[in-house]
Amino acid sequence: MLRTLDRRRNDNGFTLIELLIVIIILGVLAAIVVFSVRGITENGEQAACKTEFRIVDTAIEAFYAENGTEPANTAALVSGGFLKSEPDEYVTSIGGTPPAAIGADCDAL
Repeated sequence: MLRTLDRRRNDNGFTLIELLIVIIILGVLAAIVVFSVRGITENGEQAACKTEFRIVDTAIEAFYAENGTEPANTAALVSGGFLKSEPDEYVTSIGGTPPAAIGADCDAL
């Protein structure tokens, strides 16, 4: 009976080694999640950039189809109702022949 009481006193909780192993495993899992999320946000930013360029290019084509002239800037697209607001994140201006959106390099994001 005395032996069982001694065993119970010694069997309480986890050992230090067990706790350290659990902490290491949780640290590795946390590192994996952090690096995975970083890749997801970078891919999202790149997709948003490309989408903004496509939207402005489509608005330029619609402006030309309706007016027969090329828009001078993005403000002309907004005043003509082809864009709700001026792009301010990635597209900075309109230029070139034929006109197209100019701005950030989406592949470099």
